[in-house]
Amino acid sequence: MTTTAHPVDEVPPARHLAAFGLQHVLAMYAGAVAVPLIVGGAMKLSPADLAYLITADLLVCGIATLIQCIGFWRFGVRLPIMQGCTFAAVPPMVLIGTTGGGLPAIYGAVIVAGLAIMLLAPVFGKLLRFFPPLVTGTVILIIGISLLPVAGNWAAGGAGSADFGEPKNLALAGFVLLVVLAVQRFAPVFLSRIAVLAGIVVGLAVAVPFGFTDFGGVGDADWVGISTPFHFGAPTFEASAIISMLVVALVTMTETTGDLIAVGEMTDRKVEPRSLSDGLRADGFSTVLGGVFNTFPYTAYAQNVGLVGMTRVRSRWVVAAAGGMLVLLGLLPKLGAVVAAIPAPVLGGAGLVMFGTVAASGLRTLAQVDFKGNNNLTVVAVSVAMGVLPVGVPTIYEKFPDWFQTVMNSGISAGCLTAIVLNLLFNHLPAQAGSAAEADGLPGGGVEKGVEKPREEAV
Repeated sequence: MTTTAHPVDEVPPARHLAAFGLQHVLAMYAGAVAVPLIVGGAMKLSPADLAYLITADLLVCGIATLIQCIGFWRFGVRLPIMQGCTFAAVPPMVLIGTTGGGLPAIYGAVIVAGLAIMLLAPVFGKLLRFFPPLVTGTVILIIGISLLPVAGNWAAGGAGSADFGEPKNLALAGFVLLVVLAVQRFAPVFLSRIAVLAGIVVGLAVAVPFGFTDFGGVGDADWVGISTPFHFGAPTFEASAIISMLVVALVTMTETTGDLIAVGEMTDRKVEPRSLSDGLRADGFSTVLGGVFNTFPYTAYAQNVGLVGMTRVRSRWVVAAAGGMLVLLGLLPKLGAVVAAIPAPVLGGAGLVMFGTVAASGLRTLAQVDFKGNNNLTVVAVSVAMGVLPVGVPTIYEKFPDWFQTVMNSGISAGCLTAIVLNLLFNHLPAQAGSAAEADGLPGGGVEKGVEKPREEAV
């Protein structure tokens, strides 16, 4: 008697692995290289050092993705999860790098933060019961909404570009969006699953003759580039830098928890406390590797969560193949230069579909929650409001302390924390006499019907 493998564990044919994997790489590439570009640019590093940071980042992105997807011992959630540098770490790293500590101080703080994440992973695993469908659906919705401005910036030409908002940029993004939709609707099954890749390829083919990009940088790039440990000097350990990076670690653990649960629901493989701990432990280990190999903290990439939901390709080996491609890009800078030549509007058109898919997946989860005669609507409403606030008004918290900004400037962590607290307030604390809540869940609690429904039933 043979047992059919779970879709997450199925290994597609090689040609499918290559196409689906490349699609994941293109979906996250711009975000992956943005962090070293921002931090290195703020520190006024030379072009050679910037190029080194990017290749080191891509190499460790690939290794981190392989660890997360394939796993070894208690490291890796073994789901289709792409890993990349977290944007939550950018403000403190820029501050550390430009106020005297330099890259060695950044890397010292990153190594400590990675060790802390590994130690805290089992604690976060035990908090999984505070993520019922009410909370997870809200968090997934916020992840999607928070990512949409990223796609908008790409579609307009890339934040800070000289031609930002030019009609030609938006026209190219719109064309790519139409191609993605047409392929998904009318193409055969295999092609429909690589609709994003098809849109990017067709968009690039149109962009080159119209002067949106050129491949001049490819000739200047080296054929081989190997990142060596502590290239910029031995790490230094400064208390203020470490404290700020520990706050970032808590934020990224919260975001990663939301991403892992989201992918677990999309792939019908429920994330258990143990697997959540394993995923977070892999995050911590990858972050330590980042500090050693001249790059930054790592986390699950929400961009690729949307791609999993959109394509319905659930195999973790597809994303492992993408991790292998990132390792190659990190070792072969010339290949990386080819991918870097893809213009932002092309990625923007594809991003609108992917990130919208994440938000729609959150709505699908929330559709299973009971909203009658309870306060669940309030939980969703306030959490979404708190999550969207820093996205819509990026400077709203600039007068607050750095640690507060690190937590609340991330719409994902702000919305996630709000959803957890409000769920505890309305559904776990004893209900007042005469209130709408009925204590039918935890002892003495007011858990609403459907709120604590097991996640596998809510998908």
